[in-house]
Amino acid sequence: MRRIVSLPLVVALPLVLAACSGGAPPPPPKPHVSAAIPLKRQVVDWDDYVGRFEAVQDVEIRPRISGAVESVNFREGVEVAKGQVLFTIDPRPYRAAAEQARADLAKAQALVTNARTELARAQKLVDAQAISREEFETKEANLRSAVAAAGAARANLEAKSLDLSFTTVRSPISGRVSDKRVSIGTYVSAGQTVLTRVVTVNPIRFAFEGAETFYLKYVRQAQAGERESSRYAPNPVDIKLADETSYRWHGLMKFVDNAIDRNSGTIRAFAEVDNPTGFLVPGMFGRARLLGSGTYGALLVPDEAIVTDQTRRFVYVVGSDGKSVQRNVETGPLVEGLRVVKTGLAPTEKVILDGLARLQPGMAVDAKIITMKPRAAADSPASNAIAAPAAAEATAK
Repeated sequence: MRRIVSLPLVVALPLVLAACSGGAPPPPPKPHVSAAIPLKRQVVDWDDYVGRFEAVQDVEIRPRISGAVESVNFREGVEVAKGQVLFTIDPRPYRAAAEQARADLAKAQALVTNARTELARAQKLVDAQAISREEFETKEANLRSAVAAAGAARANLEAKSLDLSFTTVRSPISGRVSDKRVSIGTYVSAGQTVLTRVVTVNPIRFAFEGAETFYLKYVRQAQAGERESSRYAPNPVDIKLADETSYRWHGLMKFVDNAIDRNSGTIRAFAEVDNPTGFLVPGMFGRARLLGSGTYGALLVPDEAIVTDQTRRFVYVVGSDGKSVQRNVETGPLVEGLRVVKTGLAPTEKVILDGLARLQPGMAVDAKIITMKPRAAADSPASNAIAAPAAAEATAK
């Protein structure tokens, strides 16, 4: 016969009670994050501008006399030297006029010689009281008139000689010449007809306009001794062309205008750039960065370590108690691929780099300390400005 043994109630009851009461749930694990001390750099800000290259000298060649073009004496689109012959205008009418003026001068000089001879003879006669004083004074007046007429003839000869020299049209500057605007045989008018155009190419200007906010920033920096004004100091300008990724052209500021345009709210300025090969030509587009600050110390952190809400930017750091601490920061441009932090962060604080979506201030974290490294070259152009007139980019020194 099979016996059924039942457990005593006193044994089963503790098991049921233990299952019903339960203990407190274990705390959630600490989030694993990476943290690093920010890089320290001495930084210079650069501001971005868009502009075009202009010739330092740009001359429209016009004739100074009228006449028919006799010859064109240059190759279009190449360099010409100062004084080089570009055009010849038919010189024959002007040569004839110059010869006529030379003959008139010779005639006037002969009259002067004759008047002097007559005056000398009259002087002897008046001393001998052979002629009247009035007749002697007439001889003196005749000599003065002859001298004046000779002076007028000499001036006329110089004018006609100038006209003759102007039949040879020369380049007033050294530079690159454009195409000919007239052909052989074309009748050109003095001071009106454009024959061609010559522009200088070395050095060349890079002209641009800056907003009033940038101008105010520069003025205040100059007043504070942080950065000299480009009106008086040759601050550096770096330029890249439309198909370039780096700033390979370098110039110095030469001019800042004396007024802000009331319509656009901008001020004109230009820099001069060496162009020994003539690669840069007037009208070419470029992007420039102008020295926008003095040298200052800054901390660098990755962009992804910075949290942005509607009114502020902040980072999380690992506190001395191993908990996350929020730091409000003021940011700047990119340097070496990292974002400049100007204020709000201490150089020795460990900035949390990842896992930010799960973090809250005061949360304990399991931080793995790593070494922060640059992500780009120290001179790389970087980013857009955070807010005008903040610098668009910076370089480490």
